[in-house]
Amino acid sequence: MLPPDDFDPPIGHAEHLEHGLRRIVAPNPSPMTYRGTNTYVLGTTALAVIDPGPQNIQHLEAILSAVGAGQHVSHIIVTHTHLDHSPLARDLAAQTGAPIIAFGDAQAGRSDVMQKLAATGVVGGGEGIDTAFEPDQIVADGEIIQGADWTLEVIHTPGHIGNHISLAWNDVCFTADHVMGWASSLVSPPDGDLTDFMQSCERLQKRAWRVFYPGHGAQVDDTAARLDWLITHRRSREAAILEALAKGPANAPTLAAAIYTETPPALLGAATRNVLAQLIDLHSRSLATHIAPLSEDAIFNLIPQP
Repeated sequence: MLPPDDFDPPIGHAEHLEHGLRRIVAPNPSPMTYRGTNTYVLGTTALAVIDPGPQNIQHLEAILSAVGAGQHVSHIIVTHTHLDHSPLARDLAAQTGAPIIAFGDAQAGRSDVMQKLAATGVVGGGEGIDTAFEPDQIVADGEIIQGADWTLEVIHTPGHIGNHISLAWNDVCFTADHVMGWASSLVSPPDGDLTDFMQSCERLQKRAWRVFYPGHGAQVDDTAARLDWLITHRRSREAAILEALAKGPANAPTLAAAIYTETPPALLGAATRNVLAQLIDLHSRSLATHIAPLSEDAIFNLIPQP
């Protein structure tokens, strides 16, 4: 499944998607954000702003301009604490008086494995994390956030980062960076956890969705196919890593260079982090082990299987 090449939305414009829902794309295009961060405005009177986006005055003005007569921002919901999603929340709250709602701070939701890795400080990570983020209200998995004419169910979907949530709006899901409309997600330990990522995919598979509205890229209409692709994609990467390790021990940078042969140089660092996440997952499943203390440069080899 290739990313759509026709997604070219007007930046800073509140684009109508369906009744009660608009999208404003932030002016932060990059190799990691595609056209920019998708900010969603949900509701017709009391509005929820989902993922205000990066610290950018033009984007703040675009969001405020989308609030029409008889409308007000009642909720600011942050799906996760990356710098392209959460920092503008505080400025928007100051302008509107709405509370900031999220799963927690930058360390919330980490698995025990990743908490232990983070404590060692040797696996790197921390790319693009909004370490200063603090929500006004913390929500838990399964909690309901309700506005005047909309209801959202919180679905904790860790993997891209531990505090990542998706939001169910009837048969629609705001998937943020878990399921994107143009690429698979970066999973960079200890903030990201591939074991959690796969479990979150499988959890979303259990429900019938009409459409996904992601944090980057176009809406996803064939939701089942997209989830199948994400899972298959990660499993194919796992198979390639196992095949490479069968030829001899290697570290994450070496494996990434050998496997991600069509990846642009600007994204090879992210690919290396994804490989490290796969290696940690393989280690947790007793399929691979590392020779030296765990780090991005640690040498891994296969564990013989019975």
